Amino acid sequence: MRSRQRMFAAVMRLLLKCLRLGRRRRFKLVRQVEQLWHYGHLCLRSLLYNSFTNGDVVLDSLFEPIYWLVDHVTRWFGVVFVALVIGLTSSIVAIVYICLLPLILQTYTPAWICWHLAYGHWNLIMIVFHYYMAITTSPGHPPQAKDDLIGVSICRKCIAPKPARTHHCSICNRCVLKMDHHCPWLNNCVGHYNHRYFFSFCLFMTMGCIYCSISGWEMFRDAYAAIETYYQTPPPTFSFRQRAFHKSVVYLWVLCSSVALALGALTLWHAALITRGETSIERHINKKERQRLQKKGKVFRNPYSYGGWDNWKVFLGVDVPRHWLTRVLLPSPHLPHGTGLSWDLPPCVTKQRAPLLAI
Repeated sequence: MRSRQRMFAAVMRLLLKCLRLGRRRRFKLVRQVEQLWHYGHLCLRSLLYNSFTNGDVVLDSLFEPIYWLVDHVTRWFGVVFVALVIGLTSSIVAIVYICLLPLILQTYTPAWICWHLAYGHWNLIMIVFHYYMAITTSPGHPPQAKDDLIGVSICRKCIAPKPARTHHCSICNRCVLKMDHHCPWLNNCVGHYNHRYFFSFCLFMTMGCIYCSISGWEMFRDAYAAIETYYQTPPPTFSFRQRAFHKSVVYLWVLCSSVALALGALTLWHAALITRGETSIERHINKKERQRLQKKGKVFRNPYSYGGWDNWKVFLGVDVPRHWLTRVLLPSPHLPHGTGLSWDLPPCVTKQRAPLLAI
């Protein structure tokens, strides 16, 4: 009996010892897995650590595939957008010559006829000239050699010199002097050498659309009222030519009014940027810099702004009073001030500024 009890006690002690040993091994395994997890997490953080990382950088990284898709779609569809602009503009011009101009010549007084002919053709010439120049003129690119450049940085994507106000275009895959943005409607970047052409095209296109909308308002009302009678019983006896005329007038007025609103808002935005001496990209950079200096109790000053009026003179290339006629109101292929590599004081600016380092 005692031998059985001793044997049972021995078996129980052995079983408890095995359980303790298994528990210790289990705890040791869990501890090792936890240590490996913390070690891997530390290695990952050390590899990805960046003192400049913030929420904006994380969002940019997450949206990088979308940016890549947009860049490639814009690059390949640029020609389509240009063809669309030319096609829509040509259709409006054709409707004006075929439908509206004969009515103007029949119903208006000689003075109004002369005004419409003069203003309409001048506006059309300015639109065609500036759009052609904005498309075909290179925005300007920095040279690959760094010998002649002073105070430049290095582009992280091009691994090439990047002067002040120069930015990299991911669509063109090149650095652009004084880059404003990449315009898909031009299939070209807007930069130092074609910024004036781009803004002038937007301005004159907006003026032309407003002119067509105002001039064709009465015709639009009559044509729209006629179209509403198409489905009456009995239907009116309009010929095919009359129906085409009604729909063309409605198409002209709706398209011109829509473009005038959209493009007019864009033109006002760029006019405000020009008044402040900024580009679209510099607007965001200067805003962050202004907020950063404001926290330190300092005031930010744009080193490339000469005052509202002088900024417009520099942008349009107006050196003498007659240039307002020859360079602004008439087509002019003159070059902008400077080379886009350095930013010296233009000759049309009389107000001196404090010297600042290029940023």
